[in-house]
Amino acid sequence: MRLDKFISQQLEISRAIAARELRARKITVDGEVVRDGAFKLLPEHEVEYDGNPLKQQIGPRYFMLNKPQGYVCSTDDPDHPTVLYFIEEPAVGKLHAAGRLDIDTTGLVLLTDDGQWSHRITSPRHHCEKTYFVTLENPLEEALIAQFAAGIQLHGEKELTKPAELEILSPLEARVTLSEGRYHQVKRMFAASGNHVVALHRESIGGIILDEDLEEGEYRELTEEEIASIGMPDELKQQR
Repeated sequence: MRLDKFISQQLEISRAIAARELRARKITVDGEVVRDGAFKLLPEHEVEYDGNPLKQQIGPRYFMLNKPQGYVCSTDDPDHPTVLYFIEEPAVGKLHAAGRLDIDTTGLVLLTDDGQWSHRITSPRHHCEKTYFVTLENPLEEALIAQFAAGIQLHGEKELTKPAELEILSPLEARVTLSEGRYHQVKRMFAASGNHVVALHRESIGGIILDEDLEEGEYRELTEEEIASIGMPDELKQQR
């Protein structure tokens, strides 16, 4: 990669401003000042900006975040803060959420810059299950378990939802596991049965379970096992 492109990505500045910083002798590679933006950066090079090391990104990145209420999962929103606010990583703008949550829904959000990997989570044909802890306004009835398993008719849609697993934990609490990602699906499924979701918290995506040690707003990298549980192309497995 060209040095000026690397500086632009790491500092999230334009290529022109990166060139200016290079001319100002603020960039060193292996301890030597480099002013040429066309300098070819290799993986083993150590780059610093004003004495601060800049980490080269090697391969795709994968994180889990415990999302609090009030944040959206888009990378840019003119009206609301996004989940990227919590992520202190280089080139954070290149990350995206693999399966979004509503602004008032909390819990597990997976962030990556690997489009193929996130497609395995969001594509309906991969049937990636998501599990939610749900708090309801009205008491739950046992008959709803069979209704969820058979499919729910959502308002404004022609097809029933795919079978979902409903586990009643208490009169007002339940756990729902589904393999679809329709708009506001969990809330709409309960609304179709005459109930209202008071709070919604995502606990897991596929085989990845929200780390109980993460407080709201905290994140960590995924382990190799967690990444592989979603599945990835063979060429990516060989790179890691």
